[in-house]
Amino acid sequence: MNLPHFIARRYLFARKRKSVINVISWISLVGLSVASMALIVVLSVYNGIGGLTQKLFNVFDPQLMVEKYEGKSFEADRALMDKVESVKGVRTVSKIVEENAWVTYHQNQAIVQLRGVDDNYPAITGIDTMIFDGDYVFQRYVNGQIISYGVLGALIYDQLGMRGLANEPMAVHIPKRGKGIGLSIDDAFNTGYLYLGGTFYIQQDIDSKYVLADIGFVRDLLDYGADECTSLAIALDEKADVKRVKKEMKELLGKEYLIKDRYDQQPLYFKIYRSERLGIILILSLIVLISTLNLIASLSLLIIDKRRDTATMRSMGMERRTVRQVFFREGMLISAVGVVAGLILGFVVCFLQQTFGIIKMGNNFVVSAFPVEMHFTDFVLTFVLVMLLSTMAVWFTTRRAKIPN
Repeated sequence: MNLPHFIARRYLFARKRKSVINVISWISLVGLSVASMALIVVLSVYNGIGGLTQKLFNVFDPQLMVEKYEGKSFEADRALMDKVESVKGVRTVSKIVEENAWVTYHQNQAIVQLRGVDDNYPAITGIDTMIFDGDYVFQRYVNGQIISYGVLGALIYDQLGMRGLANEPMAVHIPKRGKGIGLSIDDAFNTGYLYLGGTFYIQQDIDSKYVLADIGFVRDLLDYGADECTSLAIALDEKADVKRVKKEMKELLGKEYLIKDRYDQQPLYFKIYRSERLGIILILSLIVLISTLNLIASLSLLIIDKRRDTATMRSMGMERRTVRQVFFREGMLISAVGVVAGLILGFVVCFLQQTFGIIKMGNNFVVSAFPVEMHFTDFVLTFVLVMLLSTMAVWFTTRRAKIPN
C-alpha cells in the first residue's frame, strides 16, 4: 500500500474531531469546485452564443465561395461550371453578382451591398426560410410585364422608412462602368427600380448591409454579360469534407481563383470570437488561481496542526521527503475532489439549461433562453488547468514546509 496516500486520505475523509483546519480544507475544496463549475458554465454559454451566431451567418454564407484572385468579375461559362461541379462532394452551385449600390426611397437613402442571385441560391443558404415579412420573390408578371422585387435586410427596411409591403418602388443606383462623375444622376449611374418583396431578419451585420435581387436585374445595372458573375456559391453533400473539397477545387481551378470557406468569408468575426474566448479563459484562470490561495492557506495550517503526527512519523524512521509527500498528496486529493465535483456540477447546470431553458433572454431575441453548448474539450481543459495550478500551489507549499529532524 502507498503509505503517504493512505495517510493523506485519512486526513481528508476519515471521521475526526471538527476543527478550524478541517473547515478551511473543505472551504478550499468548495472554492475549487465553484471555480471549475464557473469555467464549464461560462465556456458552454459562450460556445452556445458563438454556435448560434455561426448558424445565423451560415444561413447567408455558403459553405464554399469561388472568387477571382484578380479583378472583380469573371465568365462562369459551361466549361468552368463543369469543372466546379465535377469535384466530389459538390451538391449545388449558384452564381452571384454583387456590388455596392445607392438605394433611395422617398427622402430616405442607404448604401447597401446589392447581391444578385439565381434560382439555386435558397438551396445553397436557406435564406428563404428567414423571411419574416412578405415573400422570397424577385420577379412577378403583372399585366404582361415583368416586375422586379427586392428582399431587404430588416435594418435597411427601417432605414429607408418603409411601411408594410410598400406599393412604390425603391430606386437602385450603381455607377456606370468606365464613366466619370457626370452632371446628373442619369449620366453617372445606371438606375433600376425594385418593389419590396420581403424582409429577412438574420444578424445585425447582414440585416444592415444586404439587399437581394434577381441576378439578371443586377447584371443589367452593371452592364455584365449573360454568364458574367463576381462569385460562385457552393453547397456540399452532407457527409462531404469541406477541407478536402476546398483543396481539390484549388488544384483544379488553379491560382486564378480564390476558394473561401466560411472562416475565410467572415475572418474578422472568427478572429474576435477566438480572442474573446481566450480572454474568458484567462480571466477565469485568475479566479482559479485565487482559489488555490485558499488551498495554500489550508495546507499550511494543516502542516502546523499535524506537527505531532509529523514528529511521530519521523521517529518511526519515515524520511523527510516521504513526510512531505503525505501533505502533497493531501493537497492533490483536495484539488482532484474539488475539480471533479465542479465538473459534475457544471455539467448538471448546463444540462438543465439545455433541457428546460431556465434562464431566459427575453422576447426580442432569436432564442428565448441562453443557448448552451457543452464541448468535451472544455471539460478536459478545465481539469488540466485547475490541476496544474493546484499542483504548483501544493508543491510550493510542501517544499517550504518545515519538517522536524
